[in-house]
Amino acid sequence: MSSQLDLIKGDFKNFLYVAWGHLGLPEPTPIQYDIADYLQEGPKRLIIQAFRGVGKSWITSAFVVWKLLVDPQLKFLVVSASKQRADDFSTFTKRIIAEMPILQHLKARQDQRDSNVAFDVAPSRASHAPSVKSIGITGQIVGSRAHFIIADDVEVLSNALTQVMREKLGEVVKEFDAVVMPKVGRVVYLGTPQVEESLYTNLQNRGYKCRIWPALKPSERLNNFYGDKLSPCIKELQIDIGEPTDPLRFDSLDLEERKSSYGKAGFARQFMLDTSGEDALRYPLKLEDALVVPLDTLKAPGRIVWGKSHKDETLSAVGLTGDYFYKPFEVSEDYFEYTGAAMHIDPSGRGMDETGYCITKFLNGMIFVLKVGGLKGGYDRATLAQLARIAAEYKPNIIEIEDNFGDGMYTQLFKPVLHEFYSCTVEEIKHHKQKEHRILDVLEPLLGSHKLVFDYSEIARDFEESRDKPNRQLFYQMTRLSRDKGSLQYDDRIDVLAMGAAYWKEQVELNREEEYKSRREYEIEKQCRTFMNSFGTNEETEDLWVRT
Repeated sequence: MSSQLDLIKGDFKNFLYVAWGHLGLPEPTPIQYDIADYLQEGPKRLIIQAFRGVGKSWITSAFVVWKLLVDPQLKFLVVSASKQRADDFSTFTKRIIAEMPILQHLKARQDQRDSNVAFDVAPSRASHAPSVKSIGITGQIVGSRAHFIIADDVEVLSNALTQVMREKLGEVVKEFDAVVMPKVGRVVYLGTPQVEESLYTNLQNRGYKCRIWPALKPSERLNNFYGDKLSPCIKELQIDIGEPTDPLRFDSLDLEERKSSYGKAGFARQFMLDTSGEDALRYPLKLEDALVVPLDTLKAPGRIVWGKSHKDETLSAVGLTGDYFYKPFEVSEDYFEYTGAAMHIDPSGRGMDETGYCITKFLNGMIFVLKVGGLKGGYDRATLAQLARIAAEYKPNIIEIEDNFGDGMYTQLFKPVLHEFYSCTVEEIKHHKQKEHRILDVLEPLLGSHKLVFDYSEIARDFEESRDKPNRQLFYQMTRLSRDKGSLQYDDRIDVLAMGAAYWKEQVELNREEEYKSRREYEIEKQCRTFMNSFGTNEETEDLWVRT
C-alpha cells in the first residue's frame, strides 16, 4: 500500500487514473493525461485552453485534491464567472475526497470548515484561509490568500462582449497577484476565448504561458494562428487534418453533430479555440480595405486603385490577427485640386473623453482623410485655438460640430476663436441613432468599396501619438468597433471620422451614378460599333446606319 501511495503522490497522472476508476469514469485519454502533465509540470502562470467537453475542470479539480494529498497545508481559491460554477468546482473536489478510500484522512474534522463553498482538510493547521474556497469573479477577492488560484472560465461572452467589459474583467483579475502567495504561488486559468481580444490573449502579454488542445487536427492556417501555443501532443498525432484529436471523447460523427448544433463560428470558438472567423464578422472595419498614400493638402492623385497583393510593412498594423495595410495597385501621376473640403468636430467636456476632429476632402468620388485626432481640454481657450489653427492650415469650406454638448454652447464659444484665424461656414449637426450603428452604417460600405483614402503620414502619427494608449488610436478603434452598444471604451476618433465620411456620402453616391451612366453609354456605343462592323466598315454602310 505504501509503495502504491508513493506512486500516486509522485505523479498526478497516476492519481488521475485511480480517481477516475473510483468515480466510475473511463480511463483518462491521452489528451487528458497531457493536460494533467501540463498542470503538474507547467509554469507558475499558465493558461489551459482545451475543447469543450474534454473535462479540463474535472481534471483540475482532481489536481487540487492530489496537491492536498501531497501537502495538506496548501490553500486553493477557485474563481469563476459565476458563483455557481465556482461552487460546482469545489463541490466536485469534495466529492473526490469523500469517495476515495485513500483520501479519507483528508475529510474535514468537526471543528473545521466543511461547506461546499469553503472547506478544510483534516491535517491542515488553523488558518484564516480554508483549504479550498470558491467565489464568483464579481465577489470579494481582496482579502483572500492562496497558494493556488484556479480561474475556471472567468471569461464568458456576457463579460467579454465589449471593450469596456473586457477592460473591467482585466482589472478584476489583476487582484489575483495580491491574493496568491509570493514565490510559491501559482495561477491556473482554464477557459475558452470568447473573442480574439480575449483576456487570455492579454494575460500572455503579462508573462502567462498558454497551451491549446483543439478537438480536430488543425489546418495550416490554424497552426499559424496557434503558433507555439499548440500542445506538442497534438502536433505529434499521426492523423489527417480535420480528424478528431481525442476520438475516445468525441468521434468524427459526434463533432459533426456538434458543429451543426453550435454553428461554424460557435464550433470554431468552443472546440477549435479559434475566434478569428467570428471576430471577422463581428468587427467589419478592416485595415486591408483602406487606401493609403502620401497626401497633399491641395491636390490628390486623379486615380487610386485598391489592391491586396503587397503588404505595407512600414506601417504599424494595429488591427486584429491577419489584418494589414496594403499598398495600392495603382496611383496615377496626374494630380488635381480637391473639389471640396470639410472639418468635423466632436466636442467633449473636461472628463476623459477627447475632442475629436477630422479633416476630409473630396475628389472623383473618393474621400481623402488628411487628419484625424483628439485634443484634451474640451472647451478651453487653448483647445479651441488649436482647432482653429488646424482649420486655417487645411482650409475647409465648412465646419460641422456635433451638437451634443451644452445645447449649442460649444459652437458659440468656438466661432469667435475661429474667426481670429480663419473664416468659413460653421454648422451644427445632431445624431439620434445608436452611435455604433451610425458609425458602421457610414464607414462599412465606404471602406468595403475602397472609397476612403488615408494620408500615409497621419497613420504613422496616429500610432506614435498614442503608442502607450492604443485604445485612443483611430485604427485601433476602427478595427474593434462592433454593433454592440458600448463596444469601445473610447470612440472619439472613429466617431468624428464617420461624421466626416457621412458629409461626403451623397457625393460618393452621385459619382457612382455618373460612373454607371458613363459605363452604360460606353457599353451601348460598343454594341453599336460591333453591330456596324458586322455589315462592314465602308462609308456607305456607316452612312446607312446613321440615316436609319
